[in-house]
Amino acid sequence: MRAFVQTNKLLFIVTMKCRFLAGLAFLAAFVFTACDETTDHIGISLVNNMDNLDISTDTFTLSTRSIVVDSVLSLNTVGYLGKIRDPETGNYITGDFMTQFHTMENFKFPTREQMLSVADGEVVADSCDISLYFVKSYGDTLTSMKLRASEMIEPMKEGVPYYSTYDPKANGLLREDGLIKEHTYSLVNYDVPEATRKKNTYTPYLRIKLNDEYTDKDGYVYNNYGTYIIHSYYMHPEYFKNSLTFINNVVPGFYFENVGGLGSMAYITVSQLNVYFRYLSKDTLSTGVASFSGTEEVLQQTRITNDKASIKKLASDNTCTYLKTPAGIFTEITIPVDDIYLGHEKDSINTAKVVLTRINDSHYNKYALPVPSEIMMIPADSLNTFFEKGRVTNNRTSYLATFSKTYNSYTFSNISGMLSYMNKHRGSENWNKVVLVPVTKTTNSSTGEVTKIVHDMSLTSTRLIGGSENPHEPVKISVIYSKFK
Repeated sequence: MRAFVQTNKLLFIVTMKCRFLAGLAFLAAFVFTACDETTDHIGISLVNNMDNLDISTDTFTLSTRSIVVDSVLSLNTVGYLGKIRDPETGNYITGDFMTQFHTMENFKFPTREQMLSVADGEVVADSCDISLYFVKSYGDTLTSMKLRASEMIEPMKEGVPYYSTYDPKANGLLREDGLIKEHTYSLVNYDVPEATRKKNTYTPYLRIKLNDEYTDKDGYVYNNYGTYIIHSYYMHPEYFKNSLTFINNVVPGFYFENVGGLGSMAYITVSQLNVYFRYLSKDTLSTGVASFSGTEEVLQQTRITNDKASIKKLASDNTCTYLKTPAGIFTEITIPVDDIYLGHEKDSINTAKVVLTRINDSHYNKYALPVPSEIMMIPADSLNTFFEKGRVTNNRTSYLATFSKTYNSYTFSNISGMLSYMNKHRGSENWNKVVLVPVTKTTNSSTGEVTKIVHDMSLTSTRLIGGSENPHEPVKISVIYSKFK
């Protein structure tokens, strides 16, 4: 089993004084004018250009509004399971999720002769379970919840853009006469000793035991689901050569849905199908476990059920704008590109800064939804294609900003590339509009490079200063221009 850790690297935004920015602006201008000169003339050029550089600044008001998002592309590596009441709207939010299971290349069980778990002359599994591990959760960890685990009859397909409203059950992907197991739980697992739960190395989990008699789709009966997997291996070891053959021939996946309880949502980071057995290893009795994990190599998809009427009502509040997940509300910004370029057609735009301030909640609620930690700015017409094509931010037409608790705001320190893009695409649909989208990013632990960006499917909400009836200071963009005299 390989463990995958998603790290969120904070993006530190440094606010620079105008004088320093002007120096940078000059330096950028100088680099372009000096590119054909030798280094012998750099000092002379620096002195001459400084006298000829003209710096100017201006600010412009931005128009913002909330937009309702019916669904989002659901390709997270986290599964959301549970049901909560949104303290902001009173709306019920339910999370159900599907996961497939990954197998190592050319996976092998011990040989039949090595296996010591035997019944009636046949190799069997001692037991089998699915463990759902979660690092984060929302709500009351003590409340009683109930889930249903259902075997799928066929897998969901790679390359298909499944959105958060997609229902595997309604689309006939669950096996009607297949394995169905219900499990009552709380997020505090009392089956685990308290001393163990308090250890730093402990990861909370839900365990669904699959030890009842199981009949496969061809009518063969096994004493439990794990025995079915072992027999599938001995009959067709080629089915275990990689995840694709395993998913298409042995375990298409499982669908986990909330069927009872209210008050918690678990953020499942790893799903693990475990088969336990005993075998002989070098003349020694050993206990083995074959683990197949839901990881980045295979599909995971969350289905979100939300009350659309409540979301629309919230978004109609024009005294602010909202960022709300999962599949809730984004903020759209209209940028006055014509005004920004008016009289500056031949100038360079060196920086364009936007600060979006959060409106603090007036009443304390211990179950208030957290603030989105990271948001992305992208052109409005790229809202779906950006995620469907698996793109990452490029700081030209897409930008990331991290919420600052110190300043209670999100800051996009320089979106000059976006202005240039809009200026070149005048007249196209939504050409001067961008959307703010809460996201989750994955970074390379060695280089810090962003390798993946997906929709934030966790429970978050915040209000931003803005809207058509904004009672606060207007939302603005600050622009610094430069040109040669």
